Amino acid sequence: MGRHADPTSPSRRPAPVVFLAAAVAAVLVAGGLVWWLVGSGDDCDAPQTVAVTVAPELADVADELIGQRIVTEDGVCVAPDVFAQEPLQTVGDLGALDPDALPEVWVPDSMIWTARATAAELEVDGSMGSSPVVLATSRAAVDALGWSGAAPGWGEALASDQGLAVPDLATSAEGVAALGAVRTALGGGEQADNAVVQAVLAAERGPAVSAGDALAAGGAGGADAPLVPVSEQEVYAINSDAGDSSLVAVYPAEGSPSLDYPVLRVGTASDDEDHAAAVDAVVRALTSDTARTTALEAGFRDGDGSAPPDAGEATGIQAEAPTALALDPAAVQALLQRLSSLAAPSRILAVFDVSKSMEAPVNDGTRATLARDAAKATLTLVPGGFAVGLWVFAYQLEGGQDWAELVPTRELDADADGRSQRDVLDEQLDSIPDRLTPGGTGLYDTTLAAVRAARENFDPTAVNSVLVLTDGTNEDDDAGLRLDALLAALRGEANPERPVKVIGVALGPDADLAALEQIAAATGGAAYSAVDPADLQTVLFDALRQRG
Repeated sequence: MGRHADPTSPSRRPAPVVFLAAAVAAVLVAGGLVWWLVGSGDDCDAPQTVAVTVAPELADVADELIGQRIVTEDGVCVAPDVFAQEPLQTVGDLGALDPDALPEVWVPDSMIWTARATAAELEVDGSMGSSPVVLATSRAAVDALGWSGAAPGWGEALASDQGLAVPDLATSAEGVAALGAVRTALGGGEQADNAVVQAVLAAERGPAVSAGDALAAGGAGGADAPLVPVSEQEVYAINSDAGDSSLVAVYPAEGSPSLDYPVLRVGTASDDEDHAAAVDAVVRALTSDTARTTALEAGFRDGDGSAPPDAGEATGIQAEAPTALALDPAAVQALLQRLSSLAAPSRILAVFDVSKSMEAPVNDGTRATLARDAAKATLTLVPGGFAVGLWVFAYQLEGGQDWAELVPTRELDADADGRSQRDVLDEQLDSIPDRLTPGGTGLYDTTLAAVRAARENFDPTAVNSVLVLTDGTNEDDDAGLRLDALLAALRGEANPERPVKVIGVALGPDADLAALEQIAAATGGAAYSAVDPADLQTVLFDALRQRG
């Protein structure tokens, strides 16, 4: 089945947020700086563009605050370019992309991410709000568990028979914070680490329930709805949208860690006084009293724990702020590393289309540069124990064959002639835009060759797969495979002792998603569609981590 990218969390910056047509008649005073939100009229002909990336749940808040141009009292015109992106993807961008492709202001959901963004210079300059991490389930489940009158502790809750939907620990600050809370509540140390690991493994051995499905079950009101660690604001937002939801937040007895939504300046301050003033204006807007009010109305708390004005039974959250539960970042990171070590690594042969059609323009670049940037950003997020290789393909690249190996498959931390495999891959990914070749696309021949190569180099301790990224269809000569022959070969050569799945990524509207879906189905893989090329990093990151 083909999968489309989540439009709420695109991977690269698309067009700027659309400005409202009418001017907002408001003058805000904050720290002595006076500025106006204006329409896109003649008084703002030469704006200073400030790139701003926010966590997806803050998109509407940011749009309301800085969705229009700003003019400071000194006459500097500011055009905020707001982009919603999952924090982990921003971490990848910060580690891989050039400075001019990065945000100047970043608001992730938690300071947890800054520990992973070591390649970037980050300065904290306030916060847009906070939201405690809670356990969400149904009212009926809370009543059946006897938690209506007395909240359970973190350890008790996760050890209950209710069922636990563990969010993706690679992408979820809530999941990481919840496990850290359990560790803290149990006193820390090796015994606490063991208890957390056992809880996660038990959840993974149980029925496969995603966090989204668990939240839906809680909203539907079933007494068997699993527990799921989420932010309090997510419970609020779900109930506000649904109206009749039965979802409630459970606040464990020891207290809750909070997502703190820090406002981060990225990189060094600009030497251009007007641009520096523009960045200052954006930061002040995001940390102003108006920002506090807007965030409260969206279900966030402020810095002192004040609740949204309609906190209560209808929204599934309590007005009283839970006790703040501090986490040890170093201990949480060590716990995550231990959990990661228990998962089977991946062995991936990535196969990228370098046919001439990849020259098609996308924003300020091409499909090829977009694929390069998305792959480089994603590579920074992949654990060192993963093995990744790289091929490119088009038509008759090497002696009549449609593909060429750029980097053999090795673990990313492995030595490759005195350099790490990760560095070699990064260098070869940079070469992709210069490799574009006219003449066609040997998609089917390349796919079969890649699967055979992956099977020959099979690692029984890993999840083995071939990732094929293409923006077109199979355009080969008469000697090349047709789809029915490819599918027959994939099925006929399948070896249950050496399974290799194909993960197809269809880039843009001209890619043959239907063919990729059939190829994926024949190998137990998956097919993804990035119809909007700006969605590519979201799709590629999901595809690289596809485990099922």
